[in-house]
Amino acid sequence: MVGITKKSVLLSRFLNEPFNPLLTLLITPIYNNLRLGFLSLIILCAMLAAVSTQAQQPTLITHYMFTNMATNPAFAGSSGGICVTGLVRQQWIGWKDSDGNKSVPQTFLLSADSPIRILHGGVGGSISQDQIGAFKNIVVKLGYAYKMEAGSGDLSFGLQGSLLNISYDASKFNPIDKDDPVLGQLEGKKNDMAFDFGLGVFYKVPDNYYIGLSAENILQTKGKKTSYQMRRTYYLNGGYQWTIPDHPLFEILPSAQFLYDGAVLQFNASALVMYNNKFYGGLGYRFQDAVSVLAGVVIKGLRIGVAYDISTSSMTKYNSGGLEIMVNYCFKIDTDKFRKSYRNTRFL
Repeated sequence: MVGITKKSVLLSRFLNEPFNPLLTLLITPIYNNLRLGFLSLIILCAMLAAVSTQAQQPTLITHYMFTNMATNPAFAGSSGGICVTGLVRQQWIGWKDSDGNKSVPQTFLLSADSPIRILHGGVGGSISQDQIGAFKNIVVKLGYAYKMEAGSGDLSFGLQGSLLNISYDASKFNPIDKDDPVLGQLEGKKNDMAFDFGLGVFYKVPDNYYIGLSAENILQTKGKKTSYQMRRTYYLNGGYQWTIPDHPLFEILPSAQFLYDGAVLQFNASALVMYNNKFYGGLGYRFQDAVSVLAGVVIKGLRIGVAYDISTSSMTKYNSGGLEIMVNYCFKIDTDKFRKSYRNTRFL
């Protein structure tokens, strides 16, 4: 019968239903058009981004395609091994405040995740620090992802808790109006804590494509000692891996990310060219902010990447761009091989 394929049978099993030709004839076209739907979603979001206004955003990372664990708890364990990623970023090199002091926005990020077979998924977390002028935010996230087979890939659902520590030094404030009723009440240094949680879903077809959707700061918790409130933020990430026909040593790796925090939709896009799974380079674009140049090398599971942002906003004349360095290491675990090596009675 037309339309009944191996994928159809797999879809029926995924839905926990017996194989039904009529049902699979209805489902298979939907499954086959997932990529088309994803492309349409990218186009729609890009159109919305074109009419958005500029405002304060969550942390902007040029290596977003390698830091999924920091934004989506469902990513935990998706790499099939223990992975650790570190990142350092300076956004506006050369930027100075009104007093002539250097106050470059800085970001530090460390994330790790691993599959846990007994939990049918993976665990992971991250710690990040953002410092902008008088403000410093430190966020710690811990999450769990439940994984299941879906079609030719893996579908994961994630949950994470996040703890935020916000601090500021009021002595660094320089109000235009010395009698400002708000800034005038702030003195010395102050710290505040807030707890929130996030959700995510992640789908990956190995060596083909991935797509993830997540939301953090669901509760939008308010600080008790300050007026700071965590802002709910949504992330949509996707990427594709395409091997150039007749040139199998070259791969094209396009990816995109959308961020929406209730006020502004931010769009990031990039395309990398990978050679022999060892060297890569490419370009990136962040809507109304910067054009990026990326390059990196992969050596036995160790990935080192560098990105330089060329500002395209009105801030161009006040800075020399942004610099970002990323280091990622993954250690694959073959649990089956490990168990087999201890079946000999000599090890009992």
